Amino acid sequence: MHNEQESLFAAVDALLEEAAAKDALPHPDERKRLREAAGLSQDQIAKALSVRRETVTSWETGRTDPRPPKRAAYARLLDGLAALHPINAVNTPHPAPPTAPQQQPTETTEPPKPPQQPQTPHEPAPAAAPSTTGPSTTASTSTATGTSTAPAGAAAPTPAPPAPAATPTPRLTTPPRPALTGKGPVTGNGPLTGNGPLAVLDGQGQAHTAGGQILDHPTKDLPTLISWALTEADLHSPRLHRNGKDGDPLLVLTPAATEALGLPLTLEDRRGLRLPEDHPVLKQLAKAKWQLTRRGFGPWPRIYRPATPTTGRQCVQLAVLPWGALDPRAWGEDTAALPAPELAQLLTTYATRVLTPRGSTAVTGLELMTALRPPTRAAHDPRTGTWVSAPVPGSLTHPVDPAPPEAPDEHPVVAALYPRTHQRTPDEVLDEEAYDWIRDPELLTDAECTRTHAVGIDVNMAFAAAANRLPVGLGPAVHVSHPAFDPKLPGCWLADLSSLTLDPRLPSPFTPHGRPPTGPAWYATPTLAYAAELGHTPRPTEAWIRPDNGPYLDPWYTRLRDAYLATMADLGITPALSPAEFLKAMEETRTAGPAPQKAVLSAIKSTVKGGIGKLRERPQGAAYRPGEPWPALERPTWRPDIRAAVIATARVNMHRKMRKLAEYADLHPVAVLSDCAVYLSDGPSPLDFLPRTPEGKPLPGGFRLGASPGMVKHEGTQPLLWAVGLLDEGHNPARHIKGHDAAADGE
Repeated sequence: MHNEQESLFAAVDALLEEAAAKDALPHPDERKRLREAAGLSQDQIAKALSVRRETVTSWETGRTDPRPPKRAAYARLLDGLAALHPINAVNTPHPAPPTAPQQQPTETTEPPKPPQQPQTPHEPAPAAAPSTTGPSTTASTSTATGTSTAPAGAAAPTPAPPAPAATPTPRLTTPPRPALTGKGPVTGNGPLTGNGPLAVLDGQGQAHTAGGQILDHPTKDLPTLISWALTEADLHSPRLHRNGKDGDPLLVLTPAATEALGLPLTLEDRRGLRLPEDHPVLKQLAKAKWQLTRRGFGPWPRIYRPATPTTGRQCVQLAVLPWGALDPRAWGEDTAALPAPELAQLLTTYATRVLTPRGSTAVTGLELMTALRPPTRAAHDPRTGTWVSAPVPGSLTHPVDPAPPEAPDEHPVVAALYPRTHQRTPDEVLDEEAYDWIRDPELLTDAECTRTHAVGIDVNMAFAAAANRLPVGLGPAVHVSHPAFDPKLPGCWLADLSSLTLDPRLPSPFTPHGRPPTGPAWYATPTLAYAAELGHTPRPTEAWIRPDNGPYLDPWYTRLRDAYLATMADLGITPALSPAEFLKAMEETRTAGPAPQKAVLSAIKSTVKGGIGKLRERPQGAAYRPGEPWPALERPTWRPDIRAAVIATARVNMHRKMRKLAEYADLHPVAVLSDCAVYLSDGPSPLDFLPRTPEGKPLPGGFRLGASPGMVKHEGTQPLLWAVGLLDEGHNPARHIKGHDAAADGE
């Protein structure tokens, strides 16, 4: 009898743990708040639950959730802390997320509704009250080291609108087509809802959507088409964060559809790439009470009506293909010319794995950061019984000024310190950029000159890999004098690293040009931390530090990593392949000709580089005057310090691997460009020079061939004399190792 009772109790406990695993944990933001309110450290909780501190960090950031039996114990702890430290809107800036922020009204009560969130410059929806001004957006491209124009606008989560009147279901004129991969419906990182996130209009009154569906749509005018997209078309994508918002419909206009709607195939304004304000189509939109963002009607226009409590959010994104909406440097040369059904499948794959495009891949990369970490959330104020707007812990919640060394030359902060013609020196400006270095030809050894080939290897998703687990500042910078260096504290530091003596056959890890520093200079935390790793004791004389910090880019990295690996798998390239199999599969993919998956892969990589580059978007247009603010500064995501930290980490990671090869196998690169290094080899393959351990495994800490971010692929091979000739002329072989100018092609 006793054994039976124990067995029953065990079964009941298992059910309790299963229930806890489903529902009992609060939001990750609330887990952190409760721990901090109790004055507990992550180490204390880790010790109590017999886990590592890093595991507790993952629970509090939402990267992972505990599993039974740890989860039940963790839930018990949080329940107890919640009883000791209830929500108080007066003394805590991060109240707990409401369990039901949007409730249906009842006959006897009208519960409070979430407030409109403060307007932010990167979303198009304005506040709940009608407004005469709109947000802004953009359509230009960028790389991690380039510049571009980002979207700007206003956003506000609105109460749930009343149930819409019944609308006719769009007619399907063809059966569903197979997905892009040929392995069933396109799902990406989540199931499609409705007819998917977007439609490609072929100009014949048909809209091609996910799974090969074809919807009939009105072709009378653009306002009618916009209304159709928001109602009958059933185009939308789910939010990526509980405090975010669902994606807006995207309509992609082919040349035929562009003409059918009364739009020109070529824009007369070649500089601004905008439709004239007096164009008849813009008059149609204004007459129908539709508004444009302040960037106007360009290749990626956003068309919206101000949100109201009854209508909610109304916004549609257009992509005008004949105006260059799909940049060939990001999407491939022939992608925009694909038939409408194929283009719809390709863009749907990108949208479900990354985000529905909201502009160039650079714009989308930046918007993805905000979609994964929204700045604000609706929180219940127990004092008033109303909903209030509260910041989301771990997000960038408002614009902050850069520290003077972090600001570009045009910024008002710099203009207030220096004359316009002043050229800032390394001790006045932070210069964290990607590598562009060649070795002095005089340093080539006799053994290297006997080799036959120059082989380039390229790091997969280098900037994304650098963003993984990288702590970055969330709030404003604080100036300190003669600080003790803390490698875990984001910021920039003024220090002198010129005394370090390093092998001249390797680029200096402290400068983008690879030459050793000559005196004091500003460095981001990852660079100075690497100097400490090399045995130097940093003694900064001053610093701009950010005490409020966290791994802001972690979910961004995770989503892009998963999208990259899924698309590589579509091409038959997986992390399980051996180095030789990986090289063979990559070569077969390269020579196989155009493929939709290759276009998606290119766009994902461009999203990474462009998104990082947009963090320090510089002013655009001939009318701009240095020292004046520009629209991008209004974004919480205008953060040159975060960009500097990512690029510094990528450069340091590159140097660490090169140093490992030099120490273990006496191998030194002859050129480095960003994430590509060129080595001299006795054969044409990376396998001919990359060292292996006596057990036949890749060298730990060195370059490893493979599909995962941070590993390397074969970039290209050229003859030895070709590489030496470029070195003699002062050109970078890494730029041309593939047979063309990689930088000019957006790589």
